[in-house]
Amino acid sequence: MLRLGNILLWMAAAILLCQARPNVKLNSQSSSGLRSDCAANVMRLSLDKALAVGNQLEVEAINGTKHILLTPSMAAQCGYSMESDPWGNTRIYTSLMGCLVDNKDDATFNVGLRLQMYGENPSDVVSHDVSQTCSYTRWASREILCDRNYMEVSHHMANLDAEAKGQTRDGKDEKLNASLEFSGASQGIWKMTFYTPEPVAMVLQEAEQAGYAAKTTSSRLVMRSPYNTAETYSEDVAGVPMEVFRVSAYYMAPQGLNVVNLAAACPKGGVLFTEDMISWHVPRRVTPLLDGRITVSEMHMGINGQRLDRSQMAARGYTLSTTDFHIVVEIPVGSPDGYYKSHAPDYQYHITYFVEPMLEVMWREDDTQDDTRYKVLFPIMTPLMPQSPQVQDDTVPETRVFSVLLGTFLHDVELRNITFSTGVLTVEESNAKGFTVQEHSLANGAKSFSLQVPFDADVVLKHNPERLASLQDIVLPIMAGTCDQNQFYISVKFGSHGSNFKAIVGPRELTAEMAEDYNFYENGTHLSLILPYTAKDAVFELLTAESVKSRIDLLLLDRANYWVLADLYLACYFPLKATECHPNGTMTAVAVKVESTRNLKPSQLTLKDQSCTPQFSDDRVAYFSFSVDTCGTTRTFFDNYMMYENEIRLSYNNAKGAANTSPVDPDYRQTISCFYVVNETQTVAFSAKPRTYEPAAEIGTGQLMVQMRLAQDPSYELFYQAEDYPVVKYLQQPLYFEVELMHSTDPHLELIAENCWATLYEDKTSLPSWDIIVDSCENRNDSYATIFHPVVSDSRVLVPSHIKRFSVKMFTFTKDDEVLKDQSYVHCDAVICDTSSQADGSCRGQCVHPPGQSYSRPAGVKKERRSTDSTRQRQISSGAIILSNL
Repeated sequence: MLRLGNILLWMAAAILLCQARPNVKLNSQSSSGLRSDCAANVMRLSLDKALAVGNQLEVEAINGTKHILLTPSMAAQCGYSMESDPWGNTRIYTSLMGCLVDNKDDATFNVGLRLQMYGENPSDVVSHDVSQTCSYTRWASREILCDRNYMEVSHHMANLDAEAKGQTRDGKDEKLNASLEFSGASQGIWKMTFYTPEPVAMVLQEAEQAGYAAKTTSSRLVMRSPYNTAETYSEDVAGVPMEVFRVSAYYMAPQGLNVVNLAAACPKGGVLFTEDMISWHVPRRVTPLLDGRITVSEMHMGINGQRLDRSQMAARGYTLSTTDFHIVVEIPVGSPDGYYKSHAPDYQYHITYFVEPMLEVMWREDDTQDDTRYKVLFPIMTPLMPQSPQVQDDTVPETRVFSVLLGTFLHDVELRNITFSTGVLTVEESNAKGFTVQEHSLANGAKSFSLQVPFDADVVLKHNPERLASLQDIVLPIMAGTCDQNQFYISVKFGSHGSNFKAIVGPRELTAEMAEDYNFYENGTHLSLILPYTAKDAVFELLTAESVKSRIDLLLLDRANYWVLADLYLACYFPLKATECHPNGTMTAVAVKVESTRNLKPSQLTLKDQSCTPQFSDDRVAYFSFSVDTCGTTRTFFDNYMMYENEIRLSYNNAKGAANTSPVDPDYRQTISCFYVVNETQTVAFSAKPRTYEPAAEIGTGQLMVQMRLAQDPSYELFYQAEDYPVVKYLQQPLYFEVELMHSTDPHLELIAENCWATLYEDKTSLPSWDIIVDSCENRNDSYATIFHPVVSDSRVLVPSHIKRFSVKMFTFTKDDEVLKDQSYVHCDAVICDTSSQADGSCRGQCVHPPGQSYSRPAGVKKERRSTDSTRQRQISSGAIILSNL
């Protein structure tokens, strides 16, 4: 019998991913892979992947005799940006209003770039000079450009002069002229006041040193800002986070000094993802930019800075639409204009999809008829999408060679080493030892890897080699498994070993105690196991909005030699709502510890507001309950509904004395969201008939009704209904009870919760039982004391004295540390008293006793029911409450 060890397990863990980098490498001596074109107010240079192997790229801007190296900060300040895909295809964008572009009367623009490509030898340099002339005369009154690394706004100066009427200064003012000449702005911009939103003043030289750009051209005033500077700020517009840049610029005009207000606002979010679709929402009206009534006169979608017409959009499945609040761009995941990228957080294979849409909108202000062109280049990357590589065992025993195939992977995955049972070998070392490690390229651009290892290799575990000649006589066990909505079902058909093997369930050997828990059954030829998906030995692989993917591993080992006789890895999706949205504005969410975050401690998870911690947690689960207006929850409007969104997270503390438990541990992120309808109309019909007589009350008698209900949260606004029972709760999760006198508006009556207790069974007199409230007060013998909650008048509560509210933490009955039963019932004696009668001694109030009187019952003393008038006392009970094992 031979074993290849843990090769397959570690092949996946040994994959290294090639990351796309901003600095692209080139090696071609030809410029045939360079293409430049003009796309409205930007010039686009494309660098083909054929030039992208073996060299390092530097980009210089050319303006006349000036050659300026475009560092990241210089590029953002002067209107340049660059993007590369994993193949090496690169795009460089240049704003025609860039500070290093040769501008001829705001109509003709000469853009010059030099590409410096360095080989392995620093002296090996290849240069390509690129020049492109663009003509653009369709300038709007105001143009705003949002690129990946900067915001730009330009305004036609004729409009500015008209707006600045009345703000002209006397050009003969000697002090002012001296100030302008000193600042170098006698023919252009003098100073700026930024609004953060607090005003911050700078002269032109100070603003440039801070990373901003400002200039005047023959007809326009231009301002540019990188993102995330000290003078930009964030603002929520129609639920979309925007970065805003607002400035007042003072500039010289022929008639004197003018001042004008400029603003740019660029989206930093607004993207929704499903498995198949990306939905990008941009505010239809960007309030930091627009005042008064406006009309959308043009709207275009594009990709990579280039507009698409309707036929091109339809062919790709793209849509561009509007709602009352938003412009919506929809792009299918996997569209040909984007690309996939590989990732391996915690050695688990994931992919993302990247695409860069463009949106161009023209707004016209109804009052002034001025146009604003708004152009956004917006790179989007999906969240990590887990991918499970498949292992194909092609071993033929007669060939005496192990043969396995692992795949498929994206093109950017590279296999570097393999961990065998004897140690780690690189691919080169494996091939040198006579193994065969090959990479296979598929027609769709994906790849897979194959490994062949001879039976007699030193990395193979060998036992009883004399038996190899009769391999055909060995019959191995056969395992199969299925799932329902709650459990795993595993069956094993014995082989020639019979039941002479060790069963490893998850990380543990199957014991008699485990066998009892897992419904073990054996009949001589077969065995079976039934496990809940929450079993201790199962692992959670993935949590989705409606389910959790759980997996159980089962290994059968030879008792003498620990050979693997059979293995089964059974994974299924089980129903589990990760997020629940309640009509009272409460969100509840569950986070689970998945296999890829094995070092996670759920108790350390928080919401965006780190003070919002789990209401309940254990070593596998964290449960949150919070109001949508707390804990950093954001709100976004879409059509006729609004979305509340938060995030369960674990951001590692990198302060001194604390660090990640592993250099590859990822930050935990789980987005949770709820949607609520904004506008809903309901029609109610009614009719009335005139009375022919005045109603008169008759004297009668009746029974006062009392009910006890279990609330879903401490707001006591939403209650469990009869069809919701049995209600499932976690251990020590608060239970919120309300006892209410029904159908009475008499303010002189008061309800007192006199005694409350819990039992295992529905019969309120059954044993065992546990006191919750004793003589109208909490049970002092309980380490988790009952808490009484105040009741105030509101739209539902007309008479507060008719209601009593209390909470107690979920518990279970145990004996010798064993849980007797997972469910319990709560019962109460309620007394109704007359507060206006001094003779009614029972109406002292909830938990009010004469001085010196104790209200805790000694342990072991059986409770006695108060002997009172049956017309004033009521006994009520809750439905079944079940302890959750999750």
